[in-house]
Amino acid sequence: MSATIAGPSQNRLARLWASLPTTLVVGVALTLIWVFLALAAPLLTEYDPIKVDVLNILQPPGEAHWLGSDALGRDIFSRLLHGARADLMMAFFGVVGPIILGTIIGLLGGYFGGRIDSVLMRIFEITVSFPYFVLVIAIVAVLGSGLRSYFISLTLVNWVTYARLVRSEALVLRNADFVLAARSMGFSHVRTMLFHVLPNAMIPSAVFVMTDAVLTIVLGSSLGFLGLGVQPPTPEWGAMIAEGANYLTTAWWIAFFPGLAICILALGLSLIADGLARLLNTGP
Repeated sequence: MSATIAGPSQNRLARLWASLPTTLVVGVALTLIWVFLALAAPLLTEYDPIKVDVLNILQPPGEAHWLGSDALGRDIFSRLLHGARADLMMAFFGVVGPIILGTIIGLLGGYFGGRIDSVLMRIFEITVSFPYFVLVIAIVAVLGSGLRSYFISLTLVNWVTYARLVRSEALVLRNADFVLAARSMGFSHVRTMLFHVLPNAMIPSAVFVMTDAVLTIVLGSSLGFLGLGVQPPTPEWGAMIAEGANYLTTAWWIAFFPGLAICILALGLSLIADGLARLLNTGP
């Protein structure tokens, strides 16, 4: 009997696995590898990522330092793994605030329409009238450098994309048969929005959020390069590239490896976005 029960279960799992897009599987694998490396960083390297070692300044990749050392003698491999924590935080937590705020605004505007939608869209137009990157830099400069300021600035600026996506879906869904049926049964607006409109309106956002995570990494690394992101001596890939910019001809490894790490993580997240689009039938 156990074999009879296990057979259908195994077949279902096999069909589920076969139905997953290859890009989704590869993207998740690449991202999980970075998550594992970030969490296991203290176990994978013997070097302190912030400890200065004047006897091993600008050492090329070798047996002692697999990826070389920087201008202060710090091990690049150790800093790369520990720096992954900051960049992963920027990638995942950087989209939490925008998607929550944007979803609320877009859902309210799309579902109710009328004057509420007009007021919310005026706020939307005012926000998008400012250059995105310049506005983020300005907010971070006012609030002070660091991840906290970075997350706040993204929430205040980046919500507009999610609001637009959710609003466009809610405008269509509010007249759908299942929504009208819910209203005719006496369901409140809150219940109808949360349990009938929102799950369907969030599909485009679920795909875009992975692409947006790539943009948050690039933006966070750019701020780190400008000295407005994670502050030294805490390792962060963008700041590491900035530190190695003056040594490109003599110590290329300082900037090369964190740049490569950004590309690999961004590739993984982009593949997840492509796989989700195909899985949810919202992409090509």
